[in-house]
Amino acid sequence: MTTASTRERLIGAAQDLFAVQGVGATSPRAVLAASGVGQGSLYHHFPTKHDLAVAAVGATVDDALAQAMRTLGSDSPAIERLAAYLERPRDALAGCKVGRHTSDQAVMDDDGLRDVLNAYFVRLLGVITQIFRETGLTDDVARDRAHAALAIIQGGYVLARATQDPDALTAAVRGFVGLLTQKETT
Repeated sequence: MTTASTRERLIGAAQDLFAVQGVGATSPRAVLAASGVGQGSLYHHFPTKHDLAVAAVGATVDDALAQAMRTLGSDSPAIERLAAYLERPRDALAGCKVGRHTSDQAVMDDDGLRDVLNAYFVRLLGVITQIFRETGLTDDVARDRAHAALAIIQGGYVLARATQDPDALTAAVRGFVGLLTQKETT
């Protein structure tokens, strides 16, 4: 096994465990078991749990941004790009892998981890704000609408998980996109 693949297996296992049970509740031993690598490899690549957490949360953020940018960064008209981003298939009951970290006290108490989450949301808000600017909205209105768009997604995840109804996220998105596109639904 190469060094890169060992590191990637550790990060991947940590990402999966952190998404389900949180950073604070996940032990290095659990990451070792899930990754199938040896203890020496873990401490070679990540001397502390914090180092592993920064790498894994960072990888989760990078993956989420890359996925968002595939849609938001296309050449389609502004509102079509935004609607495509909002309407893309999501596992509503699993929740947002990035957003779930905001309810993990171990993440929010750690400046480095919190900064990784902050950078994600700031970047995503910036991109969505720019899309709204492309439609002719002023900076303040575009910024407010970008916040609303992200709140629809994050709130939709919360509603879906709380009600155990994946359609809660779909309905929230459908309602917001309907407002954006001014189409009536019956």
